[in-house]
This record gives sequence, C-alpha cells and structure tokens, in this order.
Amino acid sequence: METSNAKIAEVLNDLVAINNDRIEGYIRALKELKEEDEDLKPLFLGMIDESRQAKMELGNEVENLKSDIETSTTTSGEIYRGWMNFKAIFTGHSRHAILETCEYGEDAAQKAYQQALEEEGIPAFLREIISSQKETLRASHNEIKAFRDQEVHA
Repeated sequence: METSNAKIAEVLNDLVAINNDRIEGYIRALKELKEEDEDLKPLFLGMIDESRQAKMELGNEVENLKSDIETSTTTSGEIYRGWMNFKAIFTGHSRHAILETCEYGEDAAQKAYQQALEEEGIPAFLREIISSQKETLRASHNEIKAFRDQEVHA
C-alpha cells in the first residue's frame, strides 16, 4: 500500500518539530550555563547547527511533497522545556542538571526518529535521510551522556 505524500510530509514535519525542540532546548541550555561551564558552549552550539541542517534537509523534502514546513515545536518539547525550568528551580542550574535535561531531550529525539523509521511506506531515499540524521543525533546523545557521566564521577 502506497503512503500518501501528505502522510510522508507529516512524518517528516514531526522530525522538523523535534529539531525545532532541540534548537530551543539548546538555546535554553546555553542561557543556563554558568561561567565555569563555558566548555559546554561549543558543544551546544554544534547541536543547534546539527538541528538547523537537519531541518533544512527535511524541509526541502517536505516542500518537494508540496507541503508546508513545520515551524513550531512539539507539545512534548514544550513540556520538556517547562520541565527544564521547573528542575532548575530546585537544582540551581547545576551543570549536571543541564546535561541530564539535554540527555532527556536527546532520548526524545531518538524515539521520534525511530518512530519515523518504523512508518510504513516511507520511500527508501527518505528512510536513508532519516536513518543518517538519527545516527548523527545518536552521536550527540552519546556525547551529552559522556559529559553527564563525568559529572556523576567528579
């Protein structure tokens, strides 16, 4: 059964929204950094760039399907950022808390990409784009996790 262009565009736009979440999340994380945490700034800026590139690539495919590109974030992303604000009240914006929250966001991105890959009827070339982006984000997840784990053992 062939999947409609509208359904394919919806799946891609879900990933665009997740990348919008990542951008917003890392912008927020940058604002939470203390002076002694400046070493995380290049990491977070790199992840913002990753998501901007992913958005552009996905957006081009959405436009090729004659659909509009998603410009908002996901509801769960809004909840994620709200949780980050709430948690900051109790943790004093600690380095560990920021990294833990970023890892939580990376887990959500991995889940969204996995769900997109499980959709039936996605053309092989789009599946390849999604898979490649998922792997890039997996590497970012692992990098965040490594930084967070260093904080646990520090």
